[in-house]
Amino acid sequence: MQILRPDEFEELVADALDGLPDGFGFNNVVVVVEDEREGDPDTLGLYEGVPLTERSHYSGALPDRISLYRIPLCLHAQDADDLVHEIAVTVMHEFGHHVGLEEDRLHQLGWA
Repeated sequence: MQILRPDEFEELVADALDGLPDGFGFNNVVVVVEDEREGDPDTLGLYEGVPLTERSHYSGALPDRISLYRIPLCLHAQDADDLVHEIAVTVMHEFGHHVGLEEDRLHQLGWA
């Protein structure tokens, strides 16, 4: 698939974020779009932070970070509809890590 411009891609990410289930939202987390992950250009998304299930005495901390990688997601998708799906799955996957889900559970839920 053709690589979308950053602004077009960010609109799809915003739509995916709007589609998160109620109560599955932000808790000191920021979502950013980057072109690709340095040193690992095949990575679609990355969660960096402390999962909600592991937080205690968690005050004054910088926000967790979810990165979505525009170029690999576009190249991974077969077409525009598949890109929308892949972005949604990647968003759910990374937010799954944020709420403390492990990789095997994310696969069971279809978020991998």
